[in-house]
Amino acid sequence: MKQVIAVRTDLKIGKGKIAAQVAHASLAAAEEAMRSKPGWFESWKDGGQAKIVVKASDEGQLRDLFKKARSAHLPCAIIEDAGLTQLEPGTPTCVGIGPASDDSIDKITGNLKLL
Repeated sequence: MKQVIAVRTDLKIGKGKIAAQVAHASLAAAEEAMRSKPGWFESWKDGGQAKIVVKASDEGQLRDLFKKARSAHLPCAIIEDAGLTQLEPGTPTCVGIGPASDDSIDKITGNLKLL
């Protein structure tokens, strides 16, 4: 069991901002799993909460990943920035997918490079 967070690389934001956005995506997707797939969430939590952070080239790729995860019935969340610091309000920054089985997530994100 793992969780993958894909981060847009076309946005010019600082490392701290990226870290905050990744945390938002991880928590939002995990909360969805707690509601919709509690067994998956517990297995992931008990197994060390593995998280992989990968690159998404742009908003289009980010939205495509989200749609594929939804279609596969995986817990997922797309994060849109509040616009308080470096980005315009509503800018999509990353997507969290899982927790779910490694194989099911790899079908969607397995070709992406690590951040």
